[in-house]
Amino acid sequence: MSGHSKWSTIKRKKGKADAQRAKTFTKIIREIVVAAKEGGGDIDSNPGLRTAVQNAHDNNMPKHNIDKAIKRGIGELPGVIYEACAFEGYAPGGVAVFVKCLSDNKNRTSAEVRHAFTKYGGHLGEPHSVSYLFESKGMIVIDESQTDEEQIYGIALENGVEDIDADEGVYEIISPKENFESLHRAIVEAGIECQMAGISLIPNNTVKLDRKHAVSVLNLVETLEDLDDVQSVSSNFDIPDEILNEIDKEI
Repeated sequence: MSGHSKWSTIKRKKGKADAQRAKTFTKIIREIVVAAKEGGGDIDSNPGLRTAVQNAHDNNMPKHNIDKAIKRGIGELPGVIYEACAFEGYAPGGVAVFVKCLSDNKNRTSAEVRHAFTKYGGHLGEPHSVSYLFESKGMIVIDESQTDEEQIYGIALENGVEDIDADEGVYEIISPKENFESLHRAIVEAGIECQMAGISLIPNNTVKLDRKHAVSVLNLVETLEDLDDVQSVSSNFDIPDEILNEIDKEI
């Protein structure tokens, strides 16, 4: 299971999507607030806000929550001010890890991220120490029950998709960054619900892990993703299926 397929790996391992719903809403609300603050509250003229709002719709977030988040972002309602920050480091086995956050207290966020790395045998690095190992791409995840292979491949071919991986009951679609918005729109207009859609950091190369390192890396990624301030975690691990199946119940 490659690093860019981490989404399906971690979600299957955690197996508690319903319990994560509130946490997902919190992260999406922060995305909307920051996008509105940076580019204004008009969805038509703010691509970042448009993507964040569509992500909210994909996750069945109530409209009033979306509207309140936009108003907070443009200053019509009071609220916490979030700032973007990122952390780069290495997990056991030489795995590169890039963590994107939205925080109202960077010192707290830094301490929490550092603690997670240290706990599972990793370490933080300097800025740009691992970012060069990744490339920004569009990433969309769709449950296989939402569509069939012919439909999704047809949409993909019309919108310049680079790769489609069908595994663990989902389609994981990778596209060039510049094609993401048109691809996402085409999928939504076809009546297909997305489990995840956004710009992600995709590794240029992956690091194959043995069983010992795989356990540590998966635990580190899960711990980071559970932090309130963390919006996304990108990594370049590759866990062979036979090893992943062995450790699945343990973590």
